[in-house]
Amino acid sequence: MDRFKSSCWGLCGRMAAAEPLTAFSRWYLYAIHGYFCEVMFTAAWEFVVNFNWKFPGVTSVWALFIYGTSILIVEKMYLYMKDKCNILVRCLIYTLWTYLWEFTTGFILRQFNACPWDYSQFDLNFMGLITLEYAIPWFCAAFIMEQLVIRNTLRLRFDENAEPGVPSTPVTLANGHVKTN
Repeated sequence: MDRFKSSCWGLCGRMAAAEPLTAFSRWYLYAIHGYFCEVMFTAAWEFVVNFNWKFPGVTSVWALFIYGTSILIVEKMYLYMKDKCNILVRCLIYTLWTYLWEFTTGFILRQFNACPWDYSQFDLNFMGLITLEYAIPWFCAAFIMEQLVIRNTLRLRFDENAEPGVPSTPVTLANGHVKTN
């Protein structure tokens, strides 16, 4: 046991402090998250509307840029507003931002005949690029985005010296066993 203890302390003592993820790394995680949610939402929508048991989820490669950039901007909003207003106000602001971002990116993509969505069939749509029927789902997504995705992504750390399977923090031993508190 002493050999394990000394090798662990030696290894842990040499390790540099873990750094927060870079903005690009967080953007990447946000992009993948948004992409996945888009596919799952469209699959669920297809089932609810058409009872399609195949659950065909679809999206566009543009969604990676759209979601990654949008959520990175919402992260900045969260860091600025977290101590200034309550969660409901923040989610309302995120929802408004989502509509602005969806309209803007959709409008730009439409100029190149590349906009992957069209809400023209919805009653409360504007130019087929946004629809108020999605206000509650966007609000709920904003809550999940802040509370689960952004907050947990900001907690992630990168340690370039870490070895797979080896703890990156000093292990505390109590009575010859790893203490987990």
